[in-house]
Amino acid sequence: MVLGKSTGGIGTHVVELTAGLRGLGDRVEVVTDAVTAERFGLREARRWWPGRAAGLVGSVRRVWWLRGLARESDVVHAHGHQAGLVSAVAMLGLSTPLVVSQHNAVLARRVKGRLLGLAQRFVARRATLVTGASSDLVDEAERFGAREPRLAPVPSPRVAGLLATQPLDESGRRALARELLQENGIDVARDTPMVLTIARIAPQKNLGVLVDAAAQLSTIVHLGGKPTSTTFHLGGKPPVWVVVGGGDEPLREELVARARSRGVPVHLVGPQDDPERWLRAADVFVLTSTWEARALVVQEAMAAGVPVVATDTGGLHDLVEGVGTLVPVGDADAVSRAVESYLGDAGARHTDTKAARERAETWGDDEATARRWQEWYRGLLGMT
Repeated sequence: MVLGKSTGGIGTHVVELTAGLRGLGDRVEVVTDAVTAERFGLREARRWWPGRAAGLVGSVRRVWWLRGLARESDVVHAHGHQAGLVSAVAMLGLSTPLVVSQHNAVLARRVKGRLLGLAQRFVARRATLVTGASSDLVDEAERFGAREPRLAPVPSPRVAGLLATQPLDESGRRALARELLQENGIDVARDTPMVLTIARIAPQKNLGVLVDAAAQLSTIVHLGGKPTSTTFHLGGKPPVWVVVGGGDEPLREELVARARSRGVPVHLVGPQDDPERWLRAADVFVLTSTWEARALVVQEAMAAGVPVVATDTGGLHDLVEGVGTLVPVGDADAVSRAVESYLGDAGARHTDTKAARERAETWGDDEATARRWQEWYRGLLGMT
């Protein structure tokens, strides 16, 4: 397994897949960088990642070490664009099969985008197998010349536990939400609903749209405007909006200032030890990203019985369509209206959360994913 720098879903997937394959009797070596190894507790990982910290000579040496390990292996499985490129370069001229799993779209444009496109084309044509975590990534791999691109959905390891737990009723959600908010120094009135986002603080998550949506819904509830079922249901109290997750600190400060200037209850509470408690306490889950594959946190929200509002992009369409609400990227008004609908219509909430949990029950678990990958490895051309 080759894994570049990761703080989120890709690293989680590699950890779970590695454990699953070892449980099936395979020997698995992980090559990654030191920070990722520490972040995910990969104590036995070979910390051979090339880069600025290693210097030119050190980077060349680490790529050479990877080449030697690849020569001795039955298959090399690289996760992400960086790992795919490093592995493809290291393995030039080797007969060992290379699998590259793409988990994210390349969002860069202009010169950088063209250069990254050339790198993707090189990797796609060198790899024995390219997989995508969503159907658009599979289509992209095919355009770049991959021989046999396949869809390989990445499951969240939390789904099974969430499905095994019954969702809380409204009073239970509100009580737990108030408890969690108070733990983070936020005081709200009793029975205040909570709109939740779990995401890194990063440009891709487009969290400014969340602030704008919160401002619009707050105006509707406070000022009345045209009365809606939500206005009456909330009794004039707007929901509190919470973002769980860390990341870009300057962007975080910008978002906090934006929320304060709009006078809206949007709180960025940073990383939390137990995100499942937040999911169980939420009335609505919102993800405003410009692009996602099959976001693990959306899978978790569906399994937890929280209605999902997500942007219609990447793999979110296939994940959410028919069991949640999809909105255009960057459309704060659509986000606001979708949240308003779920808060004001208990019937719509019940219908969608029931359907979402039923869909989640059909997904394969970590063991099934490991068995699928083991079967694919064995079928690769050149395997001995």
